[in-house]
Amino acid sequence: MSRSDEPVVLVVDDEPNQLVTISRILTRQGLRVLTADNGAQALELLGHENVDVMITDLNMPVMDGMALLREVAGLPAKPATIVLTGYGTVQSAVDAMKHGAADYLIKPCNPDELKLVIERQLEVRALRREVSDLRREVRRHQRYGALVGNSAPMRAVYDVIESVSRNKSTVLLTGASGTGKELVARTLHARSPWSAEPFVAVNCGAVSETLLDSQLFGHRRGAFTDAVGDQAGLFEAANRGTLFLDEVSEIPLGLQVKFLRAVQEREVLPVGATVPKKVDVRIVAATNKDLREETSAGRFREDLFYRLNVVTLRLPSLAERPEDIEPLAEHFIEEMAESYGVGPKTLTTGARTRLLAYPWPGNARELQNVIERAFALSDASEISLADVEPALDPAASGSGPDAASSAPRLRTLEESERELIAAALDEAGGNKNEAARTLGIDRQRLYRKIDKYGLK
Repeated sequence: MSRSDEPVVLVVDDEPNQLVTISRILTRQGLRVLTADNGAQALELLGHENVDVMITDLNMPVMDGMALLREVAGLPAKPATIVLTGYGTVQSAVDAMKHGAADYLIKPCNPDELKLVIERQLEVRALRREVSDLRREVRRHQRYGALVGNSAPMRAVYDVIESVSRNKSTVLLTGASGTGKELVARTLHARSPWSAEPFVAVNCGAVSETLLDSQLFGHRRGAFTDAVGDQAGLFEAANRGTLFLDEVSEIPLGLQVKFLRAVQEREVLPVGATVPKKVDVRIVAATNKDLREETSAGRFREDLFYRLNVVTLRLPSLAERPEDIEPLAEHFIEEMAESYGVGPKTLTTGARTRLLAYPWPGNARELQNVIERAFALSDASEISLADVEPALDPAASGSGPDAASSAPRLRTLEESERELIAAALDEAGGNKNEAARTLGIDRQRLYRKIDKYGLK
């Protein structure tokens, strides 16, 4: 979309004289004015112009003002809309405001009133941009490289990264799935003196033992049937850089002896070779299992565990750092907006409240999936409670004997229900019918809940 320095106003009216009159008034005010004689033409202009304010008549051919309002409501970057109406159709203007119009004017327009309404809407948009810029700046300070969050648990993670980034100590990352272990490994690499060297990642649980052997250490021509030439392994590919081994607990027991030598001596023996090769790599291993338990059960070598357990960094679950939920959600919204090629969405109060109340058993990865789903299924400029609720695991929102230990923010069922109903009412502007539809319950049941929880 194009963007000029002066504010842009789009005037939509099927009366040529009205278009000319309003255009002259606004042009003298220093505004850039675009015109359209019906809703369809206006939508076409909105597709490639960044419009700040749209003034539209209601009664027009091809596409009337109400239809235009409904279409504009789904745009990622929608303008503030002012409706033009005659004396006899003020109710239509009120209805239009219920569908997203910001204000209305009665024909014929008073020039001073028109200027005042336009100025007011431009001031509101400027204030929203300022707030958005401030939020973006705050989020920037809540980041450490690609990592997002300024909670105490995350600051502790940053401190460890800062301490070990300047040396090549082996680092073992632990924590639940979805806590961002590979992102931490990449951040550690990016802040090291050898950040320009390769970063190589491999999932040790995704391939068979034979293939993992060849993948990690390489092979020589003729070592097996398909070995038509020499092939360097991932240890060699990561030489002078970082090798990230995800799900390291899944390395087959028979391969762990060979792997131990690679970690201990920093040398690898390709399949079919007789002479080992030296490598210079930092090893970052990750697991969501307790390696001590795996060692006790005989599934993981004790000597390999101690070789990997030089610097251990446990990544906190999202439930342990609830103050990071909102910055993470905003971060994922920015990422998805760029990926989908649309303007950033905003979280409604109801959606924000629900995200903060949810225990996030799937951690940051689950939050990312919820935001991506909202982008995939809706073109609206807001992410509402109805957009996020279906993606959340109902079982995770319940209560049970283990809930407190696994999810510190988990509330009782009644507390969660009260908060959810309050958020739905807030999002619906107090409209109980709309709140009931959002919650998927009948109106009488909603009234009973409102009385039960003392909600006004």
